[in-house]
Amino acid sequence: MAVQPEGTPCWADAMFSDVEGAKRFYGDVLGWTFGESSSEYGNYTQAYADGKAVAAVVPPMPGQEGQSAWCLYLAAEDAAGTAARIRENGGEVLMGPMRVGEFGTMCLAREPGGAVFGVWQAGSHEGFDAMGVPGAYAWAEVFTREPEKADTFFSAVYGYGQKQMEDEGGDFRLYDLGEDPVLGRMEMGDDFPPQVPSYVNVYFTVPDCDEAVAKATELGGRLRLGPMGTPFGRFAALTDPQGADFSVIDVTTTEGEMPQTRDVV
Repeated sequence: MAVQPEGTPCWADAMFSDVEGAKRFYGDVLGWTFGESSSEYGNYTQAYADGKAVAAVVPPMPGQEGQSAWCLYLAAEDAAGTAARIRENGGEVLMGPMRVGEFGTMCLAREPGGAVFGVWQAGSHEGFDAMGVPGAYAWAEVFTREPEKADTFFSAVYGYGQKQMEDEGGDFRLYDLGEDPVLGRMEMGDDFPPQVPSYVNVYFTVPDCDEAVAKATELGGRLRLGPMGTPFGRFAALTDPQGADFSVIDVTTTEGEMPQTRDVV
């Protein structure tokens, strides 16, 4: 795939203390295969769906051991410029920007409400080789307790347009580039335990949501929500055996009418 426009989700990876365990779990649940680990880059290991690069897993760097979590990267034309805008608008740059060989330039950041995300300026590695096919990235949402801060921040940093979803199920907003929605934002309600911080929830495509949930729970994963039918597909929210949250969605099985949205000025 070509280099994506500024602010477009372009890659996802996660740190796992047990990388081999993560490979077995996601290999079974999402059908991933894995390339050779790159010792030069901290044993970073790419995951493939039908031969196309869709994500990566990596062991934690010394001193960075902790809760496993998926990280979504947003495309940048100039990572240093994006990092400057992040700081100017109340965000925090946690790492970088740093060159990763010929592959590109990355940094990790935290938006003012606490959700961590990545920035990726493509070099030879342009990001996802495939999206929306079984095993590949499908969608992502910023889950936050401070939606106003997130809305202001992401609009300022990436120039997103915003649409509010007219849905009694919660405060949900779409961020878009032009007419294309690229990211969702959901307010975390009382059903989220207070110790759960804001985070970015990544969805992966599966051919059968119920089957993926059965495999995940059989392998030690935990079902947090669903499976549930929606106009966007049948989805479920899961936690893998090492504590990383993610969702699966079958976009071919839809239910109900699309909700109305209104532009936010």
